[in-house]
Amino acid sequence: MSQAEQPCYTLINMPTDSEPPSEQKLREDLEKPDVNGKIEALKKVIAMIINGEKFNSSLLMTVVKYVMPSQDHMIKKLLLVFWEVVPKYSPDGKLLHEMILVCDAYRKDLQHPNEFIRGSTLRFLCKLKEPELLEPLMPSIRQCLEYRHTYVRRNAILAIFTIYKNFDSLIPDAPELIASLLDQEQDASCKRNAFMMLLHVDQERALNYLSTCLDQVHTFGDILQLVIVELIYKVCHANPTERSRFIRCVYNLLQSSSAAVRYEAAGTLICLSSAPTAVRSAASAYIDLILKESDNNVKLIVLDRLVGLRETHERILQDLVMDVLRILSATDLEVRKKAMDLALELVTGRTIEEVVGVLKKEVLKTSAAIEQEETGRYRQLLVRTLHNACIRFPDVAPQIVPTLIEFLADGDNYNEKAPTGAAEDVLVFVREAIQKFDHLKSLILQKLMESLATVKNAKIYRSALWILGEHCTEVEDIQSVMTLVCQALGDLPLVEDELKRAASTGEDQDQQQESALSSQASGLAQKRVTADGTYASQTAFSVTGGKSGSSGGKSGGVGASLGTDKDDRPVLRRHLLKGDFFIGAALGTALTKLAVRYLARVPDPTRQNRFVAECMLVLSCILHLGRSGMPERPVSPDDFEHLWLCMKVLAERSQPMMEVFDLYCREALDQLLSSQLAEEKSCETVRTKRAVQPDDPVRFIQLAPANEFGDLEDRFDLTLSQALGTAAKPESDILLSSKLNKVTQLTGFSDPVYAEAYVHVNQYDIVLDVLLVNQTADTLQSLSLELATLGDLKLVEKPAPLTLASKDFANIKANIKVTSTENGIIFGNIVYDVRGAAGDRNCVVLNDIHIDIMDYIVPSHCSDVDFRRMWVEFEWENKVAVATGISDLRDFLAHLIKATNMRCLTPEKALTGECGFLAANLYARSIFGEDALANLSIEKPPNQPNAPVTGHIRIRAKSQGMAVTLGDKINMSQKQTLRAPAS
Repeated sequence: MSQAEQPCYTLINMPTDSEPPSEQKLREDLEKPDVNGKIEALKKVIAMIINGEKFNSSLLMTVVKYVMPSQDHMIKKLLLVFWEVVPKYSPDGKLLHEMILVCDAYRKDLQHPNEFIRGSTLRFLCKLKEPELLEPLMPSIRQCLEYRHTYVRRNAILAIFTIYKNFDSLIPDAPELIASLLDQEQDASCKRNAFMMLLHVDQERALNYLSTCLDQVHTFGDILQLVIVELIYKVCHANPTERSRFIRCVYNLLQSSSAAVRYEAAGTLICLSSAPTAVRSAASAYIDLILKESDNNVKLIVLDRLVGLRETHERILQDLVMDVLRILSATDLEVRKKAMDLALELVTGRTIEEVVGVLKKEVLKTSAAIEQEETGRYRQLLVRTLHNACIRFPDVAPQIVPTLIEFLADGDNYNEKAPTGAAEDVLVFVREAIQKFDHLKSLILQKLMESLATVKNAKIYRSALWILGEHCTEVEDIQSVMTLVCQALGDLPLVEDELKRAASTGEDQDQQQESALSSQASGLAQKRVTADGTYASQTAFSVTGGKSGSSGGKSGGVGASLGTDKDDRPVLRRHLLKGDFFIGAALGTALTKLAVRYLARVPDPTRQNRFVAECMLVLSCILHLGRSGMPERPVSPDDFEHLWLCMKVLAERSQPMMEVFDLYCREALDQLLSSQLAEEKSCETVRTKRAVQPDDPVRFIQLAPANEFGDLEDRFDLTLSQALGTAAKPESDILLSSKLNKVTQLTGFSDPVYAEAYVHVNQYDIVLDVLLVNQTADTLQSLSLELATLGDLKLVEKPAPLTLASKDFANIKANIKVTSTENGIIFGNIVYDVRGAAGDRNCVVLNDIHIDIMDYIVPSHCSDVDFRRMWVEFEWENKVAVATGISDLRDFLAHLIKATNMRCLTPEKALTGECGFLAANLYARSIFGEDALANLSIEKPPNQPNAPVTGHIRIRAKSQGMAVTLGDKINMSQKQTLRAPAS
């Protein structure tokens, strides 16, 4: 099989939009004595070779003759790259004769008096894979081990390491040579390279050296300490009986001044020992790293290690929960969120009071800090954490409730669409706490009524009224709520009071304008005494300028000052005058419930009739105001009907309707909270407990096999494979994980070149493994795979050209970078020349490769509050009409979830039943951190059971590409359902 991939270790970014020069022009520039001209020409030659251009051997001789004798350092560096990428073999597989001259030149460079030239040449030799070129240089490389400059010595060690690893016959005594050097070497970088070589080629010699200096390890440099940690891990992984020999050394490395050494030492210590002392020391080192490191990515990585440590040593980490809370001093919101989630998992009844005390202090800090978006979101996280802690440990609820209810005024404004901050999370907590903890009911109601006067947001005020109406059962509480409602409405009736207010305001404005005009006519300005005793002049211009202006309300400017905070109207009346009668409907429900309970607890008919009449007066005033034309928007038919229903229930007092308001509403709330609790439990990750079966063999430490130590796989090898994207991915189905299932045919079976590609999708890139088969009887020369991308994809490097013999085949790999969640298309062609044929190049066009967005979308879960917040914030929306052959509502929802890989947030109980329509919210998150929201609204005629589903799907995302590609995916899936019945 032909070798398609040429080894290359240096990546060079060169502009591709310029016209490549001819070979004759490059040869002329290289032959000129101008150094700058040679440098530019050599750069162009390197770029053209990397892009697959072929050159004659004469150009190679030009470089050897006119460029290599130069002593310019820039030319020397470029020549190292040039000899790395240039083909060194002829088409028949023999080494080019020019390489002998190159080898001699580099033998001279290895003996050059300048240490930079020596060291850079040694670095270049690490990349050579041709033993014929390396063999003559071995004596010179050995001499560099004794050079006076450390730069040369450490690169000589690396050169010997790579040569011994690839061609050990060239220097068979390399381990002995490096071991003797390690005993005499004083430079930290040289010792590190020498020790690293012994670690990989001769661990026994490395262990012998480590045993002689085990007590001095803490005095070494951090680069050498890292290699020592890796050696200890590998040795103990292969032979667990060596643990006790090195565990003290690892303990000492936990105190290293290098953060990288402490991180690796902590991970190694956990693998060496599962003793509580070792695990506690490693966890403390992780926490200390998080506190001291400034990079948020490092904090998140170490936090993930702590979370993984909790799965196996949860009891030990429970003692460090207060140290985990110290991470809240970080500024990044994601770091704080992970720290709070971890602390909430580790908290116990013994530490809950201390944890709650810290969280309460953090909540108070957010109230004193400058209000920003991050501050509000952090407060929301704190409120949710306290909520969960209170539900798990009810004994601390009396400490939490008073602090949280104070934040009901968060988002203190009169705009209902404005963000409510943490107030909505507080009300969710209050609703659940007052339902579950009867002993806290009186305390919560008292604090809620005290804070109600400070609430100005309509949504928060409406929810607080609902809670008071649902849970106030004592006569004193009912009367207190009624008093608060009357204070929030002001003088009744509302319409007459507003007319009086408008009339008095108009008279005051007329008197002020007349006074200002009279003073203007007399030519004298009014004299005003200011606060400091001086005089100030006020003219008619300032008076009229402050009082005039168009009125935003109706009927004499009733709503003129509703948009300002200087309006002296009560809070509830202001919302009603702005046209928010939904809060009036909630008030009607609350007053009806209060009246029903008042009637059941007060036997005096006079007091009963007085209270019911007062409730009916409030509702009738709201109804009258809604139809009067004074508010900015009239009352909606739904709100009007609901208020009228409440009036009718209070007037008729029928027993069934009173039971609905008194009993059935509470039962519905119980069912809602139970379903939410079940939904949260289903979203939680199930902890896998290690179960020991009765017939499992008993394992003795003395008889434990080598792989008994720690993980079954080397941690260093595992992390390296994960970084390179070569780690094995677990698949639930072996058939689905087969490569044959992901092969895309690029050309036809009758084409001269048959090509097929395996598309391997990693997290941030796509690897195309293309198989090329020469189906002709000719030799194909300069066969190139030319690819192009459409969408947010970028080709990293152009595949190198190759030569295919008759009936031969080869594999070519191409890397494509992915930066966002969008559908992408990869297209291109194969071009080649036929040996011995005169004419144009041949071309085979490839089929398109479609990159599916589903490879990057992961179903996820978010709360209703976060869903609504993101729905408001995201600016890109894509509305897709439903056109399908599916006739069942639930079946279409299941089909949509399968097609989009999204998660349905609507509870299962809310989707049950047959009512002719269905609405559901869906959510997913991409591996790039992009959120995707969807709202499904579908219906079907109830009298036509076989009719297809109709409706629409609204998609919202932060980026345009996410919204568009998700819509395209839904349309494609719907077309498949339309074709299915016909087929």
